[in-house]
This record gives sequence, C-alpha cells and structure tokens, in this order.
Amino acid sequence: MQSGVSANIVAPYAQALMSIAQAHNAVDAIGEDVGSLRQMLAESSDFDQFLANPLVGVEMKKGVLSQVTRDGFNAYTQNFLMLLVDRGRVFLLDAICEQYQALLRDLKGIVLAEVTSASKLSDEQVEAVREKVKSFTGANGVDVSLSTDADLIGGVMIKVGSQVLDASLRGQLRRLALSLS
Repeated sequence: MQSGVSANIVAPYAQALMSIAQAHNAVDAIGEDVGSLRQMLAESSDFDQFLANPLVGVEMKKGVLSQVTRDGFNAYTQNFLMLLVDRGRVFLLDAICEQYQALLRDLKGIVLAEVTSASKLSDEQVEAVREKVKSFTGANGVDVSLSTDADLIGGVMIKVGSQVLDASLRGQLRRLALSLS
C-alpha cells in the first residue's frame, strides 16, 4: 500500500468503489475485476507505465482500458476506471485495487496470509497452510499470497496481519545460534 498523501487518496476511492459494489450487489464481481486488473498490472510493467505516464492522453488511456475490460468486466468497474482517468488518479489503480481487496476481505471475514517459502509450494502445501491459518485465526476464509526466497533454506514464513510464524530453516538456525550464545 502507498504511504502518506497517496494513502489519503487511495482509501476514499476504494471505499467509494466498495459502496457502489454493495449498492448494486456486485461486491464479488467487482472483486474479481480488481483481482484481474492487479494481475494485469503485475504481469505487464508496460501497461502500468502506460497508465502512469502523464504524457499519454486521457482518451488514449480510456480507449486502452475499454479494450482491456470489454469482455467480462462489470459495467461499474469500467465506469470507475473512466472516473480514475478523468480525475488523473489512474496511476493509483493498483493501490486502489489492493485496498478494495482488503475491504472485501474485512467484509467477508477473510484474512490474508503472506507466505514466503524457500521453493514453490505444491497445491496440497498451500491448502495445508490455508487450513492452518484458518484454524489459528478463526477466519471464515484465507487468501494466500505466495512468494519465494531461497535465503530461507527450507520451510516457510507466514505473515497474517502483524503476526509472523517463522517455520523456516533460517529462522530455526537463528534461534539455535541465539540460544547457544
């Protein structure tokens, strides 16, 4: 999430999108749209840079966004994107979408587990992590964000909110070294 001034801009836009979604019974549909948009932005730095570029005209940005969201996107999501372009806020799209997803998780009683592992986890391992987090948080559901870090040597680190569970080999070695000194 962005900090400072942009956080003060991001939150109201995300809340406005959530209000629209709730008023039109489209919370899940718009949730899928923002997830798709975040994936597009993550997979294409050109797309992200295009939207953030102040030299690209409003009509050009609207045209590209219309093309990208033409199939399968909710009309309210499309209108919201046009509003962001008109207001010169489309460069905050990823942060607004991230905040919307956080609001959606809060609404549904879902927590976000940020899982870092030494190597890619199998589907079974991800499901085991999801169930473990669900049991110790009491949440209705768990969204899992995966990343890898070879420096962990083995095992996983799971972050849920401010809680961190370090079950990595690096963490075990660090704790062993502390106990020996």
